[in-house]
Amino acid sequence: MPIYPRAFMIDAIDRSLIAADAALKTLGGAARARRAPPKAPAAADLSANERRLSGALMRVNHVGEVCAQALYQAQALTARTPALREQMAAAAREETDHLAWTEQRLRELGDRPSRLNPLWYAGAFALGLAAGRAGDAWSLGFVVETERQVEQHLAGHLSRLPENDAASRAIVAQMKDDEAEHARAAQQAGAATLPAPLRLAMRLAAKFMTITAHRL
Repeated sequence: MPIYPRAFMIDAIDRSLIAADAALKTLGGAARARRAPPKAPAAADLSANERRLSGALMRVNHVGEVCAQALYQAQALTARTPALREQMAAAAREETDHLAWTEQRLRELGDRPSRLNPLWYAGAFALGLAAGRAGDAWSLGFVVETERQVEQHLAGHLSRLPENDAASRAIVAQMKDDEAEHARAAQQAGAATLPAPLRLAMRLAAKFMTITAHRL
């Protein structure tokens, strides 16, 4: 067997194992943040209703980070160039901070992650594979559109979170800044503009996910 194909196959197997390990850590609650959670003013007491609202919103945000892990792992797996593969992997590492922060905040609020996380992960991974196989420019375009929608979604959560839930608000604000940076990096790397019908379909799918995750 020629050396190059053999090396390529070994590399593909390694990347598949890395993706599988990331899935287990994501769904098993074993994510570890590299950065400390954003600093917030001293915590204020939340009413029962405020705690429930914050818990529901942070559960939705946690689902978004579960999906982000799946998307970036799948897109790294299918990237055509080492540079793009590393860009996707680096974004996934930063999203791991978000995953760990939201998971920790859910525990602090006495709430839980979505019961449908395995389903969300599987669906997002399939979308990431499809985007990656379409080509690097389209994969980057998918990142741009996804992150822009997530940024808008997080801005909406900042307007809905209780004013005295400083810890949740600080996490969401930092996540919003990071997502905007991911979109800019993907745009600068040569992202293609997705067709309007596809962008609309992504918005509708995200709406269904957020409504469902808010409750389940």
